[in-house]
Amino acid sequence: MTLTQTRTPDTRLPESGLDAAEHVASLGRAAKVAARILAASGTDRRNHALRAAADRLRAETPALLEANAADVADVADRKPTSFLDRLRLDETRVAAMAQALEEIAELPDPVGRELAHFQRPNGLDIRRVAVPIGVIAMIFESRPNVGADASALCIKSGNAIILRGGSESRRSVAAIVGCMRAGLAEAGLPEDGVQTVGTTDRAAVGELLRAIDHVDLAIPRGGRGLVELVRNEARVPTLLHLDGNCHSYVHAAADVAKSVAVIRNAKLRRTGICGATESIVVDRAIAATLVPALADAMPDCELRGDEEARTLDSRVLPADDSDWDREYLDAVASVKVVDGLDEGIAFVAAHSSGHTDAILTEDGDAADRFLLAIDSAVVMHNASTQFSDGGEFGMGAEIGIATGKMHARGPVGLEQLTSFKYLVRGNGQTRP
Repeated sequence: MTLTQTRTPDTRLPESGLDAAEHVASLGRAAKVAARILAASGTDRRNHALRAAADRLRAETPALLEANAADVADVADRKPTSFLDRLRLDETRVAAMAQALEEIAELPDPVGRELAHFQRPNGLDIRRVAVPIGVIAMIFESRPNVGADASALCIKSGNAIILRGGSESRRSVAAIVGCMRAGLAEAGLPEDGVQTVGTTDRAAVGELLRAIDHVDLAIPRGGRGLVELVRNEARVPTLLHLDGNCHSYVHAAADVAKSVAVIRNAKLRRTGICGATESIVVDRAIAATLVPALADAMPDCELRGDEEARTLDSRVLPADDSDWDREYLDAVASVKVVDGLDEGIAFVAAHSSGHTDAILTEDGDAADRFLLAIDSAVVMHNASTQFSDGGEFGMGAEIGIATGKMHARGPVGLEQLTSFKYLVRGNGQTRP
């Protein structure tokens, strides 16, 4: 069967009378079967599925944009610009999704990697090898491209995935999932390797989080409310991605022009992504120069500062205590003046969400201290926090940024979507 003959499955299920518990259980049973087949399918077939899905995304671009336009129209009058930016697709973004699938197909297969190999004195030969996790439940909010990225990473790593996107992106996600399923079918792999929850009933999220017989790992990708819901209610293992309250600290030895350019990019390149800088921390020794320079360079960004920052530039508005812990996801940033590196480290450590934090300085010793002292998933020196991204790290697309400390941390790519098992070969050994 050629790709042009493959029918894109309609994954949108009727919501009337749909029981959330039975629906999720049905998805889970199908995903378990698909996961076993995907795990043993081999690199070539999984790569074939990704390339075929990329072709289908390109072929279905008009229909996909039509679905997305309907999603955007439904919420355009009640959602902020930053939300609409995350939700909206255009030809460039669809092309980027397709290209990402092809790039993932070119990456090394993470499955079957030998992680360790040793022999025991009794002759047992023991190997630790990477294997798929199994069934991944991905719960996300408004960005429909997450459906393509997460599905591609799971296919490549031999996992099945059940997607539950936000209700605002339901048409877009369904269209993307249809393309991914068509790619699997073209490769002779089970279409149920990629499924989407067919109801916007929030009870389905709870059912996914309790589906211990069917789901091996749940990954939320969205705001703090979603992540806390998953953390508090999940009975299945989770890989958490907290909000991105990212900091850029300007040290006394910073290059002002470089710092201003980096911070403008870190804040305003795309305000609605989790790697955007939300808080600018400024050393008092450089603040009188740096704060006005920031205000000059960022007239399109509302700056909210402490009393000292406001005395340095009248364009800085008052901040309150809640601003230091806020992920704005908009053209707003807080500005805090601190008295040197130690106070800067302490402030960032107290308020960071553990996602990405950066120091801007020409002092290598100060940079090293900051990099070691800040316990975030990604810590940077003289670079925009918006580089905190699996693609920018050479990992292909990512399924999220893990801010915990177990199993995976930072961008979650292919290797992080595998577990391992031990393969033990003997020659009749018995244990005394």
